[in-house]
Amino acid sequence: MATKILFYLVLYPLSIIPLRILNILFYAFYLLITYVIKYRKKVTIENIRLSFPEKNEKEIYVLYKQYQFHLTQIAAEMLKMISMSRKNLQNRYFCSNPEMVNQYFKEGKSVILVSSHYNNWEWMVLALDSMFLHHGIGVGKANSNKDFEIMINRARTRYGTEVVFADHVRETFERYIESNTPCAYMMLSDQSPNNLKKAYYTTFLNQDSAMIYGAEYFAKKYNLPVFYYQVIKDKPGYYHVELELITEKPLETVYGEITEKYVQLLEKTIINQPQYWLWSHRRWKNRGKPRPPMDPKQ
Repeated sequence: MATKILFYLVLYPLSIIPLRILNILFYAFYLLITYVIKYRKKVTIENIRLSFPEKNEKEIYVLYKQYQFHLTQIAAEMLKMISMSRKNLQNRYFCSNPEMVNQYFKEGKSVILVSSHYNNWEWMVLALDSMFLHHGIGVGKANSNKDFEIMINRARTRYGTEVVFADHVRETFERYIESNTPCAYMMLSDQSPNNLKKAYYTTFLNQDSAMIYGAEYFAKKYNLPVFYYQVIKDKPGYYHVELELITEKPLETVYGEITEKYVQLLEKTIINQPQYWLWSHRRWKNRGKPRPPMDPKQ
């Protein structure tokens, strides 16, 4: 009940405020988490330092503050998502080359879109079904607060995108294959997966990294083209998405080839504008641990 009261009496009314005003209001939030609470400062600084060993302490701290400011803007944009109109969304968030994906719809073929928590990933969920001819499906993790999960997913899916959780992905693929429905599956593939036996190990941002292997696994299982999508921030509250084909013939690739290409593209994106990646999470929480034997069913 408390979650519903918070959502409908606080969050929803706030979301109606114009985004430019929300960003001004959230500047106080930036000051709070950066200089008072110091939200995940240790984790963020450590991640940046190890990813960019060439940077001095001053440069690292500047990047930390840039990231904190970006994080508060993302928070304001996620709040705005709750009530944002379809027209406003399409004006602020669009794909510059959707034809790359749409050509597969005409062939009756689903696709996998892979990226990371870079720039605004939540608006990608909201816009996905409208962005391409395919039925859009966002693959995510379940929230521990079930009431909040239900309410936020209503907001995420109101323009047609479907949200499924990791433990239901396989049955979702099978269901839409049976109904001959071409789908665009959005998968956020970061490192530190839950099951290290199913991880793909590589070097990412100068560190030994265990990457989520799911996108490559499903691409090969169902023989689907894989695209990397880069979310580019044009100005505060405005983004465009650029697609790059990783492979249209996954069955002709060797183990790890798809994931490795994705990692290289993501790393290039992050190095270009590092302040827009989600640095405050423990992406290398398995740092220093021995690699477990790979799952033979991988």
